[in-house]
Amino acid sequence: MIERYCSLIEYQGYNYSGWQCQPFLSVEQTVQAQVERALSAVAGQKITCVCAGRTDAGVNALGQVIHFDSEISRDAHTWTFGANSNLPSDIRIVKTLKIAADFDARRSALSRTYRYVILNRSAASGVFSRYCWHIPQKLSVEKMQEAEQYLLGERDFSAFRSSQCQAKSPFRRFDALQVVRVDDFVIIEVRANAFLHNMVRNIVGTLVEVGRGKRPPEWIAEVLVSLDRRKAGMTAAPYGLYLYRVEYPEKFSVPQICNSIIPFFAV
Repeated sequence: MIERYCSLIEYQGYNYSGWQCQPFLSVEQTVQAQVERALSAVAGQKITCVCAGRTDAGVNALGQVIHFDSEISRDAHTWTFGANSNLPSDIRIVKTLKIAADFDARRSALSRTYRYVILNRSAASGVFSRYCWHIPQKLSVEKMQEAEQYLLGERDFSAFRSSQCQAKSPFRRFDALQVVRVDDFVIIEVRANAFLHNMVRNIVGTLVEVGRGKRPPEWIAEVLVSLDRRKAGMTAAPYGLYLYRVEYPEKFSVPQICNSIIPFFAV
C-alpha cells in the first residue's frame, strides 16, 4: 500500500545550486537530490519528493514543505532522524507526518511567505555574512514602508520577473508586505499566492533603492506599470532570502516553524 508523507525542511542555500535536481548537476549540488537520497536510504527504495517552492541557488529555507510517497511504511521518527543521519549538516528534516493522499505540497498551498534579511550597519558581520545582505548605507525604513503599498493586491509583476522565468502568467496576488527594522537588521516579509522567478529578490533590490534615497516611494508604481525588468532595481543577494512559511488548509495539519527560531526572524 502506498502512503503519502509530508516533511518540514530547513536548509542553508549557500552551498547549493538551488532546490531542484538538474541533469547536469551532481547529487551534492542540489537540495532536492540530497533529500531524496536520504529518504531513499530510509525506505530502501527510490523516493521522489515534491516541494512547495523551488528556491534558487543560494536561497535558504526555514519552512520548506515537501510530500513524498512510499510503499514502505515508516513512523515519523524513523523518516525524520533516519534521513537526517544521511544528510549534510546544512540540510535538516524537522518534522515528518503521514498525510492525506490528496495533499500536494505545491498545489495545495494557499500562500507562501518569504523573509529577506538585510544587515544595515557600516561594518559587515563575521557571523551572518552567509545569511544576510550587508548594506552599509543607512536605509530609511519609513520610505520603504511608503513604497510597499504599491505592491499589494493582484498585479502584473513582469517588471520583477527574471528573463529566465518560465511561468505562464506574470500575475500574482500579494496579500501582505511589511518592512521593519530590528536593531541593525532590516527585515522584509512578503506573502503571496505564488512567486515568479527572482521576484522577491528583485522587489527587495528595488525597495532598497527607495531606502537609500535614490528613488521616491511612488517610483515603485512607475516600475510596475512599465512591465519592464530594466526599470526596476538590482537583484538582491540570494543568501539574504528565506522561504519562511507555506500555508495550507487546516484539514491537512501541515507542520510549521517556530517563530522564535532565530531572534532576528521573530518580527
